[in-house]
Order: sequence, then structure tokens, then C-alpha cells
Amino acid sequence: MTIVDVRILVEGASDVEVVSKALQGLALGSEYNITISSIIPTTNLEIAKSAAAGADLLIIATDADRVGRELADRLFRELSELVGHVERMKIPLGHDLEHIDVELVRKELKNTLVRAGLKSLQLLPEYMALRNQLLDLKGKYDMLEQEKHSLESQLQEIEQKYEELRQEYQRLKEENENLKILLDKRSNLVKIEEAWKQIFPGEDVPNEEIIGKAVERLGLQGRVIVGQGYIYAEEERLIEELLKIVYLTMTIAKPEGREPPEERADESERIEETKETEVFHEKIEEL
Repeated sequence: MTIVDVRILVEGASDVEVVSKALQGLALGSEYNITISSIIPTTNLEIAKSAAAGADLLIIATDADRVGRELADRLFRELSELVGHVERMKIPLGHDLEHIDVELVRKELKNTLVRAGLKSLQLLPEYMALRNQLLDLKGKYDMLEQEKHSLESQLQEIEQKYEELRQEYQRLKEENENLKILLDKRSNLVKIEEAWKQIFPGEDVPNEEIIGKAVERLGLQGRVIVGQGYIYAEEERLIEELLKIVYLTMTIAKPEGREPPEERADESERIEETKETEVFHEKIEEL
């Protein structure tokens, strides 16, 4: 069983002698399971605070006169929050052991202890209610602690997943940027008329079929597509090279002077076609 720590605060050294004498006739340990750990003779508030702090029960024993009552009231107000319980005790007037009634002091001390015990019993229901509240709060705290650990574990998993997603996002972002660059390079779709006039301003734009025929003869199918007035190439330079070849071919194939006789027309066409083919092959080698 826990021993109750009781401390007694008196006004002076003579009171210490009186209280000590009165305690000799009390079996406090066996009857009340308490121990008087110290008797403190002081009227100084700071010393009293230091000496009384942490006691289970503090008894303020002062004289029964007005000065004693005022001192007891002041100490009671200041020390109540520092100890478990504070109880007042009146010491009969007169501090001479030869003239003071020690038995009366002993009785007053015993009554003080009884009053403190009875007041503690009055507080017992409140204490039990607070104890139950404490147990409930402890149970809720334990549940919250478990929930906290669970949430921390989930948070760790989420952070790990987030990091994986962030890395995946970064990878996809870089891949998308690379695809965009590649798409920009591959998106070389231009109007034939605009491309031709940009390279050969003032020259007549050739027929789309002529350019398509040049693509076939140069073996550029798939790399260059012609249709609907547009020309597409994997590389922008192919468009320029192709149109230059077409222009050169048209220039070479253009007849100079008068027209050849009608009977030699087929032969001239074959010669022109041969020259055109040779030029195409030379240019494709350059490409």
C-alpha cells in the first residue's frame, strides 16, 4: 500500500518542538498509513513553496490568533496548487512545552488528519469519474496511435507510389518532347506552288503529275508523297532537291528553236526521255 507523504508547516522553531512532541503519541504509520516527512518552520512564502511542493498532504499549523489565521489563509491560497491536499490546523496559544497542553495539540493534529481523510472520501466519486475519463481517453489515445501508425504506413506507400509516378511522368514527358521534335521534323508538308515559287520565283509551276513521276523515277516512294496540291517529305531538304531536279529536267527537256519534223517526233521523245532518266539517276545518287 502506498505511504501518504504528509508535511507540516509551522511558524517557528518552538512550534516544531510542540508538534514533534505531539506526534510521539500517534502511531500514524499503522493507523493511517502515513508518514510525516518534514516539519517546516517558516513564514516565507518562497521557502514554503519549495519545501511543500509534491506533498500528498500539507498541514498548515499556525497559532489560533488573528496573525496566525491571516498567515494560514495566505499560505493556503498560494500552496493549494503545489500539493495534493491542504488542511489547516490551529495550535493553542503559548509555545512553552512546560505550559502548553501537548495532548490538546495531539488531538488537534489527529482531527486534522481525519478531516483530510474525510474530505478525500468526498472527492473519491469525482476522482473515480476522472479516472474513468482518463481510461477512456487512454483507450482513444491507443486507437489514435494505432491509426497514426497505419496512416504513416499508408503515407509511406503513397510517397513511394508518388515517386514512381513522378519518375514515370518525367520519362513520358521526355519521350513526348522527343516525339514532338521528331514530329516537327517529319511534318514537312507544304503546298507545291508555295515551295516552287520560293525556289524558282517567276517560273511556271509544273504539273503535279510531273513531280509525282519524278518521285517514282528517283525511287523516293514512301519518303516523298505528292497529291492534292501538296508535297510531303521525311526531310525538308528532299523537297528542295526534288524540285530542283524537276526544274533541271524541265529545262533540259525544253526544246530550243523550231519544232522537229513530225516523222522524227517519236525518236526525239525517246532521246529526251533517255536524258531525263539519266539526270534522275544522277540526282538520286546525290541524294
